[in-house]
Amino acid sequence: MSQYALRAAGLTKRYGRLTALDDLTLDVPAGEVFGFLGPNGAGKSTTIRLLLGLARPTAGQAWIFGTEAADVVRAHRMLAYVPADVALWPQLTGAEILHLQAQTGPGTDLAYRDELVERFALDPSKPARTYSTGNRQKVALIAAFATRAPLLVLDEPTSGLDPLMEREFRAAVGQARDHGQTVFLSSHQLAEVEAVCDRVGILRTGRLVEVATIDRLRGLHRSEVTVVYRGAAPGLSAVPGVETVEATGESRLRFTLTGSPAPALRALAAADVTALTVREPSLEEIFLDFYGTGAVR
Repeated sequence: MSQYALRAAGLTKRYGRLTALDDLTLDVPAGEVFGFLGPNGAGKSTTIRLLLGLARPTAGQAWIFGTEAADVVRAHRMLAYVPADVALWPQLTGAEILHLQAQTGPGTDLAYRDELVERFALDPSKPARTYSTGNRQKVALIAAFATRAPLLVLDEPTSGLDPLMEREFRAAVGQARDHGQTVFLSSHQLAEVEAVCDRVGILRTGRLVEVATIDRLRGLHRSEVTVVYRGAAPGLSAVPGVETVEATGESRLRFTLTGSPAPALRALAAADVTALTVREPSLEEIFLDFYGTGAVR
């Protein structure tokens, strides 16, 4: 089996004059939890359809564990997929749906499935027509996690879940990683991606603008530093990486820092600093740096 769970090379999709996805090249190693971020209309769902062989690319190619995505029968034996809008057979109960999916999927860990039913607080005896959006989502997630498929593709997987169930979802993602599974998580829930992902890709108007670990993304952006001092203020105006120095009170400064902290630390060491606080940017702040305010929906 390939060392890469997902690969895309020059993947492009056009609808007439509209380019929904433009020359996407991406490698997701086996065993990684990869976050795929972007606002509505960025091309996330188009990317997933192309990766799963559910749409034909205008150009480029995609592979699932070395199998061409266009070979849907072979590729789908190695994955489980949870769509953004889950539709279930309305007359079947949750238990019947889970049983049916276990018979048709890539194999199911029945004991783990029963454990997930308890953890997600799902009543499997009810017919699907009575389920709320959140309960329909639970059925799909339980079925996907219980397959132990090598690849899980999750598109906005926690829509409709309450905070307690979101916590169970994060735990299940962690257990999938520990089991050696790969998780491709498409989401606009920034806290969710920050909590569970090893790397993140940011998609903007059909183009991949960044792929990096979350720590590296934070390192590319500004940290906020607050300093309390005695006596003369630290001399920071000409220090590389230091920007927007401002006094926030008596003997207190705040500034932003990019790149290596060493020059700033040397400047601070020359002053009588009594307190130092560094706040790293959240993934949401990094995301807004790429898109501008108001872009997350």
